[in-house]
Amino acid sequence: MAYVLAVDQGTSSTRAIVIDCSTGSIIAEHCETLVSIFPKEGYVEINPVDILSTTLQCIDAAVEIAEEKGISTDEIAGLGITNQRETTIVWDGLTGEPLYNAIVWLDNRTNETVKTLIANTPSKTATHFQDKVGLPISPYFSAVKLRWLLDNVPEVSGDNVLFGTVDTWLIWNLTRNSGESGVHVTDVTNASRTMLMNLHTLQWDNEMCAFFGVDKKMLPKICSSSEVYGHVANGKMAGKPIAGCLGDQQAALFGQHCFERGEAKCTYGTGCFMLSNTGTDIVLSKHGLLTTVAYKLGEEPAVYALEGAVAIGGEVVRWLRDNLKMISSSSDIEQLSDTVDSTHDLFFVPAFSGLYAPYWDATARGLIIGITAYTNRGHIARAALEAVCFQVCEILQSMDADSGAPLQCLRTDGGMTQNKMFLGMQADILGIPVECRKESAEATAMGAGMAAAKALGVWKVGSLPGDVSRYNPTVSVDEQELRVKRWREAVQRSRNWAV
Repeated sequence: MAYVLAVDQGTSSTRAIVIDCSTGSIIAEHCETLVSIFPKEGYVEINPVDILSTTLQCIDAAVEIAEEKGISTDEIAGLGITNQRETTIVWDGLTGEPLYNAIVWLDNRTNETVKTLIANTPSKTATHFQDKVGLPISPYFSAVKLRWLLDNVPEVSGDNVLFGTVDTWLIWNLTRNSGESGVHVTDVTNASRTMLMNLHTLQWDNEMCAFFGVDKKMLPKICSSSEVYGHVANGKMAGKPIAGCLGDQQAALFGQHCFERGEAKCTYGTGCFMLSNTGTDIVLSKHGLLTTVAYKLGEEPAVYALEGAVAIGGEVVRWLRDNLKMISSSSDIEQLSDTVDSTHDLFFVPAFSGLYAPYWDATARGLIIGITAYTNRGHIARAALEAVCFQVCEILQSMDADSGAPLQCLRTDGGMTQNKMFLGMQADILGIPVECRKESAEATAMGAGMAAAKALGVWKVGSLPGDVSRYNPTVSVDEQELRVKRWREAVQRSRNWAV
């Protein structure tokens, strides 16, 4: 019997799971929380050393739990990695020391950098390079963060500096013996989020590197999502191949078995991310979506996707918990929301760092509108959950418009899917059924494990395991459309604030 270990390195936590390659079931798991750093307004950072140390702890702990269940390390064929995307790390290639904290994907310190970059394009538009890279110029993407580092951190311009997203940082360190260099690679899904990779060639693009002023020698080699990149140097998995690598949202698409054109999933984590498989076609959005690589298995052709990204998903629950002290734990949000029958026309637009798809508006800021003397904590909590649903609804409608074939059902995964009330809200606001599998909370890690297992020839699962819960809309089409219309009115009031 064969097993595979998967690492899921996210914004708020790092997790490792051991998967049975014959059933797809999870045998062992371990999670460590991560602390974000907010040094200034709009700045979001994580210590790269913490990213690595929690990963090492999770790997060894998950293996120990598997061993306690009678599974030897010899039976674990290898490991796959999935990671928070766009988060940018630079380090000294000789010493391995980080030169700055990791700049997290939702950090928006680069607003002025973005304005300068847009002004430097021939068309003076954020979408000038979209045909080539699938992305607008935005604080979201790695090349913009790297440009800020080059402009503001002198050490980053020195010799022997390496750049990578979190996958690259982890693989480099996992394959590194003391005093030596690790394997400096990334995969096509993570590279497609930098603005430096050409979607057509799947290689670093000379024009894009020149535009951002990035020396290609600091960039990792681009590989497929499923192949052997190197071997773990130390710890309980020493000698095991690292054979799978995908950005977290692409890993969830893969883990949800969205292998056919038109199949889509939405992951509800710190942010929300909906991806729709477009097959081997590069589909450029006319409605504010991103074009990205979904996955590439070894020598097979790359599969692409349309993506809608929401910056603030589950993060709004954390904000209510930590900033407003409205709840003591994230799970309390469901009970608090259930104390009221509706928001009574209260809307919460959590544009804490601007709006992502389909608006791409860095000037927007958070807004709660419709407050009356009747409003209480329950209304605000319910409006916060509905805000996540409304943002996903706008992405779905953009996807339907781009594809010309409306989605009939949405597969879901991520931490927020444990909230049954929330999934019912989502179905009502979308106007289509929402599905969630018992195991879907681990779809991201499952995707990374599957990619590794496929490269190693040990994956034997033909279909997704577990029971499916289906949530059908319970409101009329007229009511659904009215609520979406009112949401859009609230969004418009949140825009052009940080000018």
